[in-house]
Amino acid sequence: MNRLASKSISFICPLLFFVTLWSYAQDTIPAPILVDSVIVDSVAIDTIVIRRTLDKIYSPRKDVNLQVPNIDFNKTKTLEKGFQRFRVPSFWETENSFGINISEVAFVNWNAGGDNAVSGLGFLKFARKYKFSNFQWENNLELRYGLNAQDGRKLRKTEDVIRLSSNLGFKKDNTSRWFYSVQLNFNTQFSNGYKYPDRDTPISRFMAPGYLLFGAGTSFISKNDKFNLYLSPLTQKSTFVLDQDLADRGAFGVAEAELDGDGNVITPGENHLLEIGILITNNFNYAIAENIEMKSRLNLYTDYLKSFGNIDVDWELNLNMKVNKFISTSLGTQMIYDDDILFDVVKNDGGTITDPGTPKIQFKQVLAVGVLYNF
Repeated sequence: MNRLASKSISFICPLLFFVTLWSYAQDTIPAPILVDSVIVDSVAIDTIVIRRTLDKIYSPRKDVNLQVPNIDFNKTKTLEKGFQRFRVPSFWETENSFGINISEVAFVNWNAGGDNAVSGLGFLKFARKYKFSNFQWENNLELRYGLNAQDGRKLRKTEDVIRLSSNLGFKKDNTSRWFYSVQLNFNTQFSNGYKYPDRDTPISRFMAPGYLLFGAGTSFISKNDKFNLYLSPLTQKSTFVLDQDLADRGAFGVAEAELDGDGNVITPGENHLLEIGILITNNFNYAIAENIEMKSRLNLYTDYLKSFGNIDVDWELNLNMKVNKFISTSLGTQMIYDDDILFDVVKNDGGTITDPGTPKIQFKQVLAVGVLYNF
């Protein structure tokens, strides 16, 4: 009996200890968290709602005016220029100009003598330049024509030019200023030219002469396009004399006609002269002052076969002075030396040439004041 009682006490004491410890632990659990309940289909679902902390309300300064401002259009100005639609950028640069230069002199009871005279010169210029990446294509067309009228004399021509030039270039990279180039130049005139006062025998006509130069080489073009040097070791020069009378006389270097003893034409003169040679051209623009610009155009050509070393020269130098937007003054000179153009040709009574003549330097100088309009 004592043994059974002692075993019961040894079992009950640890049990009471664990029951007492568990009861104490239950009393220390914190108060439960209250949750919102949502009833869905009669089933309560506990949902924890996390509420965002409200931002602090900003209190504006007392001196800040929060009223809607009054808008007044009375002082609004209209656009100085009309609205222009957006245009896709073009790689073409264009230049169009038209001008008229007039000079006049009049005398009334002038003791030193003189004739009243009026001179006029009109000109047109069109330029188109295409630049994209490493390609550059430049085209220029110039038309000039001038007349002079004096008392007691008929009209005389003072200027007559049709000039077209085109240069296509390609360079390897953007940093280089050297281009592989192909160039074309064409020159002729509008009307007949005479050795005044003789008006019966023209010494030149339209396409008599006409010059066409076409070749390939290299060009150096400055970054601002003010300096252009073209070097071509292989250029074809074609001289056209489409007036048969001038061709029969062998004008401008073409083969003249063959005549019999009576002066009758057996074989007509050639209308075309072909040469192959070296061409050097240079175009240079320089701003001397704000409204004063100097322009130089130089062509040098020599033929490989016919007369290598005899250089044909065509040099034009102009000084343009701009008075205002429309009024301009120009001083220009031009010098030409062509081995194929002969002067002082001597013929006998039968029309046979006894002295073919010699080439000479040709020089022209023009001073003009007029109107210039760009469009």
